[in-house]
Amino acid sequence: MTALSVPARPEEDASLRPVPWQRMGWVTWRQHRATLAWVTVFLGVLAVAMWQAGRQLHSAYATALAACQPPVHSLACPGATIAFDGTNGFLGNGFLLQAVPVLIGAFAGAPVLARELETGTFRYAWTQAFGRWRWTLAKLVPLAVALAAVAGVFSLVFEWYYQPYFVAANQNLSLTEYTPFFPGLFDLRGIGFAAWTLVAFAIGALAGTLIRRVVPAIAATLVAYTGLAFAAGTWLRPAYMTPVVTSSVNVPGSAWVMSQWWTKGGKFAFSGWPSVRLLNQYCPAGPVGVGPGGKPKAVGLAECLTPHGYTQWTSYQPASRFWPFQWIEGGWLLVLSALLIAVTVWLVRRRAT
Repeated sequence: MTALSVPARPEEDASLRPVPWQRMGWVTWRQHRATLAWVTVFLGVLAVAMWQAGRQLHSAYATALAACQPPVHSLACPGATIAFDGTNGFLGNGFLLQAVPVLIGAFAGAPVLARELETGTFRYAWTQAFGRWRWTLAKLVPLAVALAAVAGVFSLVFEWYYQPYFVAANQNLSLTEYTPFFPGLFDLRGIGFAAWTLVAFAIGALAGTLIRRVVPAIAATLVAYTGLAFAAGTWLRPAYMTPVVTSSVNVPGSAWVMSQWWTKGGKFAFSGWPSVRLLNQYCPAGPVGVGPGGKPKAVGLAECLTPHGYTQWTSYQPASRFWPFQWIEGGWLLVLSALLIAVTVWLVRRRAT
């Protein structure tokens, strides 16, 4: 007797009936719900601690604001100012939280694919009628969106916490005032925190695919993210928009000063602060005065150098450009994240089993 082979009907061919996206979404949730949970708890604990500290900070600011109102400062003004500045010990200038996006990217993004590649379970996953590239997308995209959303909610608490330090009237009241572009705070406010968390996750996913080991991928993510953040703050961010150039010495306290230089007779004289010889020649100690860090005040310098033909120039970014800068940085970070995820999918498609 001869066995006849009967071709499978199209409706019985599993390759023609791929697993629906919603079912793969359920699998992704089951596999990575612990990751989403620890990220949410981690940011939630930070948010609660920040809210508690922020209440004290806002209360101290209200007290200082009431005590230091012109034209006559209350006797309580110096003490209230010191109390306001000392309340910010919880976060300092925000540099502590600079590590949060990269920690999320390293410990949530790197293991997503690296763990399955390292253990070999990807071979089983790729045989489940879903396809390797769809499997990769179903893992990365929902996780990336969820992490960015949680980070965006957290940044609202961060924004509220630091709001007293961005009030334009602080400088006139001898209270601490930060420029909106302050390097420790800019990328944690607005959409920056969510955007940097997203790109950290994408870097981690790509590192995990390339290295195929969880721990080395985490280390590579930390290094790559640090390099990117340094390059953005040092070279990219200052070039987003052409700075404003002025010869006025009354530059707003909220401005991001890029550089300062002096000219004489229309020609460059020197940059920054004048030499000791020039100070001794034109600027007696009395009229100049002393500013922060023991340096001469800019207004005092202009008063004694301008009569001798010197003009001070300042290149700066006004505070009104904060949101354009945020959208520019958030935009290229989003594009970079999409590109990194696309490269990750391409590498998975080309990888031999």
